[in-house]
Amino acid sequence: MNSEPAAGVASESPVPEDITSRQTRTWALAFGFWTLLALSYALSGGLASISEGYPPGWLRALAWNLSNFWLWMLLVPLVSWLGRQGTGRGWGRFCLVHVPAAPAVALLQMLAHLVVFWSLCGPGRMPVHTLGQYLRMEFAYSFHLAVLTYWIILVVLRGLESRRHLRGERLRRTQLETQLAQSQLQALRMQLQPHFLFNTLNAISALALADPLQARLMIARLSDFLRLTLEERHAPQVPLSRELDFLGCYLDIQQVRFQDRLSTELDVADDTLAAAVPNLILQPLVENALRHGLQDKPGAGILRVSTRRDGEQLQLRVDDDGLGLPPQGAPEGIGLGNTRSRLHMLFGDLARLELAPLAGGGTRAEVRLPFTRYVA
Repeated sequence: MNSEPAAGVASESPVPEDITSRQTRTWALAFGFWTLLALSYALSGGLASISEGYPPGWLRALAWNLSNFWLWMLLVPLVSWLGRQGTGRGWGRFCLVHVPAAPAVALLQMLAHLVVFWSLCGPGRMPVHTLGQYLRMEFAYSFHLAVLTYWIILVVLRGLESRRHLRGERLRRTQLETQLAQSQLQALRMQLQPHFLFNTLNAISALALADPLQARLMIARLSDFLRLTLEERHAPQVPLSRELDFLGCYLDIQQVRFQDRLSTELDVADDTLAAAVPNLILQPLVENALRHGLQDKPGAGILRVSTRRDGEQLQLRVDDDGLGLPPQGAPEGIGLGNTRSRLHMLFGDLARLELAPLAGGGTRAEVRLPFTRYVA
């Protein structure tokens, strides 16, 4: 309805075509609104004349109302500018601007309206034969309505401006919350990587003297893992197929460490490979199974990783046949704690991590999260 909203949109959109399109649409809507209002008043006036037994005078009614409301439409940018001058500086400034501006703009509109209407209809078709007489009559009957119209337009414009500012504040707040969540997720993920790195380096240092060949092999596997990790360093989620590549590098490192004491089984459903999962979601689960389930187990152990789609959920399981959960409950270190935090930040209550004992001995770590296909 005025140039102000269009200017506000222009500041948010750097594309000139979009700015022009929005301004054109705004003016088209304003023109339609004021024209519809004028037509409704003209129709009402004509029907009132008919009901009183007078000729309706449709052309005169249209000329009067269209010129009246179109002039107000042209004055909307001026009222909008005056509204900005009196906003945000207290009631004193507001009254100083608008108390004199309201009658001044109303008088300007009324004079322009009478001149336009007098020019269109001509003095010969007027019930009052002089412009002065017509001016005095309209000043007595219409000036207060023009002042009221000014205040109505001002209130509507300030309401639209406040709504636009509120929408902008909400958008900025949402963007800040998203950036904060992404920063927190990145911080949690960066905690996982040094945690895994230090554990692996400790294992390499233990093998450096006892088995130099295996230590070099472990370093090569660690290099592959770090390369894959750095390639996805900014991705909060990756396809499950990519996550399994990470897990393969990690298991290669652990296989060097455990030798024939570790057997791994992967049972991956084909319809889950394209699912989006948090980056490095499986590695802490596998590390927890190895450290607390299989590391101190006498003899060989089996680690099973399986994925399934269960309706609208993705199910990730890591099973081991190790020592099982202690009576006081499962210890939760950096890996599991960060995994829970990341799931909660990404999915809220729609995702969960549970540890449970297996009937034949060992522990199951199960993650359930919404199933969505990864989009690059």
